[in-house]
Amino acid sequence: MEVPVDASLTAPLPPQDTKKASEAEELAVRAVESPRSDVWVLSHRKDGRRQAFLPDNDSLEALDTSEWNVEGILPGVFPEWLGDPGFADRHGVRFPYVVGEMANGIATTDMVVAAARGGFLGVFGAAGLTAQQVEEALGRIRRELGPGPGWAVNLIHSPTEPAVERAVVELLLRERVPSVSVSAFMELTPSVLRLALSGISERPDGSVHRPVRVLAKVSRPETAKAFMTPAPAALLEQLVGRGLLNKEEARLAARVPVAEDITAEADSGGHTDNRPLTALLPRLLALRDSVARVHGYTVRVGAAGGLGTPHALAAAFAAGAAYAVTGSVNQTTRESGISEQARALLAAADLPDMVMAPAADMFELGVKVQVLGKGTMFAQRARLLHRLYDQYDSLDQLDEKTRRRLERDIFRAPLADIWEQTEKFWSVRDQGEIERAASDPKHRMALLFRWYLGQSSHWAIRGEQGRAVDFQLWCGPALGAFNHWVAGSFLADTRQRSVVQVGLNLLEGTACLARAHQLRCHGVQLPAQGWTFRPRPLRQAA
Repeated sequence: MEVPVDASLTAPLPPQDTKKASEAEELAVRAVESPRSDVWVLSHRKDGRRQAFLPDNDSLEALDTSEWNVEGILPGVFPEWLGDPGFADRHGVRFPYVVGEMANGIATTDMVVAAARGGFLGVFGAAGLTAQQVEEALGRIRRELGPGPGWAVNLIHSPTEPAVERAVVELLLRERVPSVSVSAFMELTPSVLRLALSGISERPDGSVHRPVRVLAKVSRPETAKAFMTPAPAALLEQLVGRGLLNKEEARLAARVPVAEDITAEADSGGHTDNRPLTALLPRLLALRDSVARVHGYTVRVGAAGGLGTPHALAAAFAAGAAYAVTGSVNQTTRESGISEQARALLAAADLPDMVMAPAADMFELGVKVQVLGKGTMFAQRARLLHRLYDQYDSLDQLDEKTRRRLERDIFRAPLADIWEQTEKFWSVRDQGEIERAASDPKHRMALLFRWYLGQSSHWAIRGEQGRAVDFQLWCGPALGAFNHWVAGSFLADTRQRSVVQVGLNLLEGTACLARAHQLRCHGVQLPAQGWTFRPRPLRQAA
């Protein structure tokens, strides 16, 4: 059967006056570059072509209404409105934008304070730090920001160090931290449930008050579902039995999700499953909707991973993200806790320059993290250590050639000296690890190899002389995209990269692209310039 063709769809467009086409393109670009202004969409009475129009006193007088119809008025697009307004209300911020956690304090207290004052949710990178270091950081943040919301701390899952995880949770609850971003959890633990549910109470209107706002960063649907749904009854009973929750808190826990905000972590720096955001985010949004039908509440789903340009943020928000989280790009800002040498390496990175390497905190499990490959040998050396760990059961089984190579190229000291340092570290952090190593030579080997993986991050933070080749720098492809986007602009200079300028430019560019998409969906033709936002120094409007 032959399908009839609508002639209106196949008829050639009438020839356009070149001068008028140029003027129309200029008007369209002006409309894109003024996203907060209302814009009229006009259609020509004769040929039907559409054009953007920014009304003001002078232009309104010049508008020939006998030639143009006003088809509609598009209201302004504000960066504050790009995501879910409930996110900003709940966390006490202006923008649906999170300056994400970076471990070992790379997301510094300075970064958190600057982000909060800029209207963003800044997350302190507590992973890898001792409870005492985290407590000191919380004191500095509170002195700057006061007791209110608008900032957060990271809690990372520590399967090999549950005592450390418990200690950090105790501290976060005691210090009444307003928001906590939990990451790397593969399943719910008593500690994370205690954090999420301690202190919940019923308001007079029947709703549940939650003093701690929990954001759960996940990359797998099964993990997302665990955080989207109420806590399992068995774990709640266990917490009540241990006196870590009371019966009223456990009762109310059945009415709320474990986390109010779920961050879909795509191809990111550090711990990652390398998921494409365009595949992961819709999957978790669909899961959110199925959970809502069963439990009668809705959680917010944000996006993280791969967000280094306005185009990436615009795609995430257009797909339904409630908020956006950036990470890798913020390492290059002047507030980050890494050395100038490490910052320069990151600022030179491009898309293909990231590789996967064994993770220090989950070394024995074979978990990997995404790091910078260009300019450093860390990934290759870390992979060698993991291959040796898989192949041998103890350090004594290493042949002399391999041992010399390790001592010369990687550890740069006799293995006995490195073990002495390792033993000293764990005797303070967790004596149980040393006791286990005494009876398990393979575990002793793992702890010694983890010395290199742990130190490599600290060398990058300190800018250790002679160790640049061993810097471990967590980052994803978003950083390469960001560096290309800012090339030739004021943000190409890392000294000009502040966390606020990076955030404001990403959001402003996203608003401009949202306006461009509005216009195209209403038939207005845009030149390539209309899809390009160049970074510029921005001052936050009141």
